[in-house]
Amino acid sequence: MPTSPRANKPGSPPEKGAGLGSGAPAERARGPVRGPASIRTVDRDRREQALVAYLFLLPDVVGLLFFLALPMLLAVVIGFTNWNVVTAPQFIGLQNFIRMATDPLFAASLGRTLLYTVSFVPTVYLFSLGMAVLLTRRSRSNVIFRTIYFMPVAMSLLVAGVTWRFLLDPNAGLVNMLLGALHLPKLQWAGSVQTAMLSVLIPAIWKNVGYFMIILLAGIQDVPREYIEAALLDGASPLQVYRHVILPLLKPVSFFVVVILTIGALQTFDQIYVMTRGGPAYATHTLLIYIYEKAFKEWKLGYAAAMSVALFALIFILTLIQMRYFRADERRD
Repeated sequence: MPTSPRANKPGSPPEKGAGLGSGAPAERARGPVRGPASIRTVDRDRREQALVAYLFLLPDVVGLLFFLALPMLLAVVIGFTNWNVVTAPQFIGLQNFIRMATDPLFAASLGRTLLYTVSFVPTVYLFSLGMAVLLTRRSRSNVIFRTIYFMPVAMSLLVAGVTWRFLLDPNAGLVNMLLGALHLPKLQWAGSVQTAMLSVLIPAIWKNVGYFMIILLAGIQDVPREYIEAALLDGASPLQVYRHVILPLLKPVSFFVVVILTIGALQTFDQIYVMTRGGPAYATHTLLIYIYEKAFKEWKLGYAAAMSVALFALIFILTLIQMRYFRADERRD
């Protein structure tokens, strides 16, 4: 029976082009060459995936544009007008901003807002950091304490304000009852000009410490354990470890905490309005309360919008200053 001319005889070497060392398997090892149709299919799949991603982002983007960007733009436009809702807006140029420079109540409200911010931000940060350090060790008791300290965060600002208004009541409040039991002088709290700012600071600190404690605790636990062990082996005390190892590595988290605290303090409204309405004698009359009164009590929306733009500019400038400070501090380290 005739054999195929390509078949090898037993014992004879394989023909050129056959076996593992031939050129055909090498071409197969390089994989199939994609033709134009295959490339078009891959590009179409990528476009479809990008379209799906943009469709998922679309609701959030529309929400941000409609509920954040558009109101901010309208506030800027209204700030250059004289508008009381009833009549049509009248363009008055920079008169609202010039009026702010000569308005004593605006200056006083801004000063009280800055006083509140300077008192609130470092106090919350230091308390949060101290509690995070104490609760760093993972144990069942620490988990319980973390939960207890975080519970005020779940309470709304209005509920917290009403609760603390009753606790600090000069006549029947629990705090004054405890002070009386300890034979200490009772305070008027929100009823006195001297202690009114303190009476709104205490609930705000109490409510926010637990939230920022969790953030700082996560930052501390994210510090590589090798750095801490190396410092302890070199003879560093626990205090030195926190000062020279943990705190420098915690700066990005600290920057975030300080910026968020500053923005929140400059925008404080709900709790103060519930507890004191800005009184007594304007002792807790912050800038946002002044804006609210001008907009919704006196219906001077143009002037209120101009003050809102000024507040936004203040927050933006302070955030830039904080960013420059933290970056310069990191470069020094």
